[in-house]
Amino acid sequence: QMILVQSGGGSVQPGGSLRLSCVATGNFLRMFSDYDIGWYRQAPEKQRELVGWSRNGGKVEYAESVKGRSTFSRDNLKNTANLQIDNVKFEDTAVYYCTAMWGGQNFWGQGTQVTVSS
Repeated sequence: QMILVQSGGGSVQPGGSLRLSCVATGNFLRMFSDYDIGWYRQAPEKQRELVGWSRNGGKVEYAESVKGRSTFSRDNLKNTANLQIDNVKFEDTAVYYCTAMWGGQNFWGQGTQVTVSS
């Protein structure tokens, strides 16, 4: 079973940058590169929102809310996926989750709080 461990986040000032990391550990059925990796976030009293998605072929898609100020990267040799959001806004405040999906299996990280405040 894959275990996703997140790090990063915390408090960020508006206009700053946040960086989140997600490391996959445990037993994989496939290579990390085979998995689609996604970042979601959930703000208080709001539904979980897809932020970015990296398909196993490498193509990355971003939500409109972060497009142009986000960078999704993955290092398949280190089983790691990273999300950076620049020029953060108050509305970026949320709990962020990484997820890995393959063959009907969906694994989630523990969640990381990001708070944008001045």
